[in-house]
Amino acid sequence: MDFYDHIILDNSSDPDSGSGDFDFDGFCDLTVGNDFPKIFLPVVYGIIFVLGIIGNGLVVLVMGFQKKSKNMTDKYRLHLSIADLLFVLTLPFWAVDAASGWLFGGFLCVTVNMIYTLNLYSSVLILAFISLDRYLAVVRATNSQKFRRLLAEKVIYLGVWLPATLFTVPDLVFAKVHNTGINTICELTYPQQGNIVWKAAFRFQHIIVGFLLPGLIILTCYCIIISKLSKNSKGQTLKRKALKTTVILILCFFICWLPYCAGILVDALVTLNVISHSCFLEQGLEKWIFFTEPLAYFHCCLNPILYAFLGVKFSKSARNALSISSRSSLKMLTKKRGPISSVSTESESSSVLSS
Repeated sequence: MDFYDHIILDNSSDPDSGSGDFDFDGFCDLTVGNDFPKIFLPVVYGIIFVLGIIGNGLVVLVMGFQKKSKNMTDKYRLHLSIADLLFVLTLPFWAVDAASGWLFGGFLCVTVNMIYTLNLYSSVLILAFISLDRYLAVVRATNSQKFRRLLAEKVIYLGVWLPATLFTVPDLVFAKVHNTGINTICELTYPQQGNIVWKAAFRFQHIIVGFLLPGLIILTCYCIIISKLSKNSKGQTLKRKALKTTVILILCFFICWLPYCAGILVDALVTLNVISHSCFLEQGLEKWIFFTEPLAYFHCCLNPILYAFLGVKFSKSARNALSISSRSSLKMLTKKRGPISSVSTESESSSVLSS
């Protein structure tokens, strides 16, 4: 994978090839067994894949069944679910890679890496847009409708999909398949000259663009929302539920992403010799990244729950959509024709619960 770089699964590379992050004179035993990742990673990726397909697929299905024009919140949900769906579609390839090596050839190596990077960045950046939209809806509700529409319909392509697409260029250039003699791996192979700088640069890019920037926007917007709701004396029950939901959104984002980003940050600093490395530190980093990377990916399974199913409006739309789908299938089987009722959508609320 892009930032994992097979530091655990591939320990057979030539130490003189410049492909490793650390340069030791002696051999350092890996603390994670060679057989354990072949079982653990496919199982975890399989679980994330199934949950991500079901949750995000249902969101896309519900959005497709809505007959009335989608509001800003619905549009963000659709963008986020599409990004997460494309992301989880790459996980079966990495699951097979973890178990048996890369079996899919050079073209798919480049393609899967590009899709992985595209949606890794886009999903996190969309979360930042959602938090900004919630801030405008709750704190600036009186005069923000036009600006919110501009963000949801136009700026999102320039602020999310364009940069996420540009970040796939290194995958197009550097993703290659190598035979190590033991197995075949798909990884980013940077120029031998400046190899360490290339790897560190892309790790910092991930940390800044894929975590710090959107994380700062999310934290700032939702903290202001919490402050606003706390001062509002109207609707105490709704206010408490909104505050609880907002805290859950913040905690889930940082619990999922902070450990992994902290690990690759330390790894980048060690690579640049800012932090002195040792065998003990290498083993610790391998363990840390090994277990926190799947935790970060699990956030794509939580997104449908956090940004869709917690809303009453979406739950109602989901039940109606599934009911319509069931009736349509039954009518096709019995070859009967009849009118199908459209899904009713309530007007968008300025409450944070609608996110």
